[in-house]
Amino acid sequence: MLENGQTYSYEFKFSQADVVAFANATGDNNPVHLDEAFAAKTQFKRPIMHGMLSASLFSKVFGTLFPGEGTIYLKQSLNFLKPMYVDTDYVAEFIVKDVVKDKNRAVIETIIKQKGTPSFVCTSGEATIMNVDKIK
Repeated sequence: MLENGQTYSYEFKFSQADVVAFANATGDNNPVHLDEAFAAKTQFKRPIMHGMLSASLFSKVFGTLFPGEGTIYLKQSLNFLKPMYVDTDYVAEFIVKDVVKDKNRAVIETIIKQKGTPSFVCTSGEATIMNVDKIK
């Protein structure tokens, strides 16, 4: 069962093949994600990942790991604060802010940081989830 203040973390990284697959699935073929020569001329100097690709990790965690199966994703706010790059280690952190037991819902802070640099927050936001079996 989820409780206020409870935390969970998940380490991950994406490859360029993941970025290409995401671009193909969504149709977002912005060259800043896919073309090294184009990206080299931007402020980032190399291709960056799609922000929504990184945020999609939240869905994986909620639906399979924390709190897990049966979770319904109701709402998510997102702030893309720093660029994210392929083949880089990141940590997604989840902090339970509010459990609403009578509605089987929880509000969870969602954060992605570059691994090893705790102050390097790439993405932040807040999710609302529902799980009848795990939020009581």
